[in-house]
Amino acid sequence: MLKFICYPGCTTCQRAQKYLDEKGVSYELRNIREENPAFDELEEWYRVSGLPLKKFFNTSGLLYKSMVLKDKLPAMSEEEQLKLLATDGMLVKRPLLIGDDFVLTGFREKEWAEKV
Repeated sequence: MLKFICYPGCTTCQRAQKYLDEKGVSYELRNIREENPAFDELEEWYRVSGLPLKKFFNTSGLLYKSMVLKDKLPAMSEEEQLKLLATDGMLVKRPLLIGDDFVLTGFREKEWAEKV
């Protein structure tokens, strides 16, 4: 079953959830604010996704900006970045759609249509 990880207050997450519901896709819903992804999960998703680690950061988020991560991330190791992501769900790009062999960050309908 797909995992749909979102923040209910996020309008992009709401659009993504509506998209999944309209397509009749079954998924396990998880509120990223209440259940932050753990280091091990993030490490696995990063590996499966094939995406650059930066794609897992919510670069438009207030926390990302207040921590000035744009300047700090380039000097951090992948492990340090994953540990940082595991500290607060609001740092993580959302929504996340996780399948057995794919991980999508953010909601781009065309990309999602290819997977669900």
